[in-house]
Amino acid sequence: MPQLRKDPVLGRWVIISTERGKRPTDFAHPRETRKNGFCPFDEGNEDKTPPEVLAYRAGKTAPNTPGWKVRVVPNKFPALSIEGDLGRAGEGMYDKMNGVGAHEVIIETPEHDANFADLPTEQIALVARAVQERMIDLQGDTRFRYIQVFRNQGNAAGASLEHPHSQLIALPILPKRVIEELAGSKKYYGYKERCVFCDIVAQEVWTKSRIVCENDVFIAVVPFAARFPFEVWILPRTHQPAFETIDDATRLAYAGVLKETLQRINTALDYPPYNLIVHTSPSGELDLKYYHWHVEIMPKLTKIAGFEWGSGFYINPTPPEDAARYLREAEIAGRSDAGSEAGAESGTKTREEVSCE
Repeated sequence: MPQLRKDPVLGRWVIISTERGKRPTDFAHPRETRKNGFCPFDEGNEDKTPPEVLAYRAGKTAPNTPGWKVRVVPNKFPALSIEGDLGRAGEGMYDKMNGVGAHEVIIETPEHDANFADLPTEQIALVARAVQERMIDLQGDTRFRYIQVFRNQGNAAGASLEHPHSQLIALPILPKRVIEELAGSKKYYGYKERCVFCDIVAQEVWTKSRIVCENDVFIAVVPFAARFPFEVWILPRTHQPAFETIDDATRLAYAGVLKETLQRINTALDYPPYNLIVHTSPSGELDLKYYHWHVEIMPKLTKIAGFEWGSGFYINPTPPEDAARYLREAEIAGRSDAGSEAGAESGTKTREEVSCE
């Protein structure tokens, strides 16, 4: 019969519809065809984007010219504007403020037709390094309280351009979801004096039934109370509150698990659209004992309808244990141990890893 499961962080309930028990083949979807039109992110079109704020280059090539590996530019159509003050004000009972923030695009590779999951592990780690550098830089602006990092893959997930890219938005307020996650984590810590995410890692390593893949530094799991079929979380095994503090070796290990997870999702579900979101501490809060950064990947396989919007519940037609098993059994080519590639990045600054207390 169906099961109700409670998320240990947010206290959110999910209905696991075990009687439906949908398999990967039940989520048939037309694979998106690639278009061969003009792309401003392609190498050689650097003058078609705003000037870059960061780029990693193979040699001593000039800014805003070809020869880059990863490039970060302001979004040409930003959700928020970098200029201006906050201008907090009231309008009767309502609150408002200026739409101040930063909106940037991380162009992950010069190769237009590349799939992010098939990039070399070192390239994925370089993308993560670019995100870290931009987060650290933007956190120096006292107007910004949170840096939201996300990746939309496919039209159904909100991607408007095919070229592999992710985005970050610096916000002058804490998002509601972040506030709820921090509050739930703090409440758990206050009761048990342990980080809830550290406990999730320990529980999943012990039970093993929801693990998708892992290495010595990270695990990828289908969460116990997954909202969506084949939802996957990637979590550091040790307590790390902030994504921007991870060092070279940790970043490479993360890239390895992320690559394998996405390859398994692509193989099992025939390259579905998905959203990837980095959950991390608010700006400047690098040593929270009760919070643990992680990544959530949500394939777009079902639609949120009236019941979900009205109740706040989610209905997941694929039990998490089944989803994890399907992903584990997916055959992927060219598997490699990310640990063996440690040190492939050169010239990067090393930060001390935050250890569990």
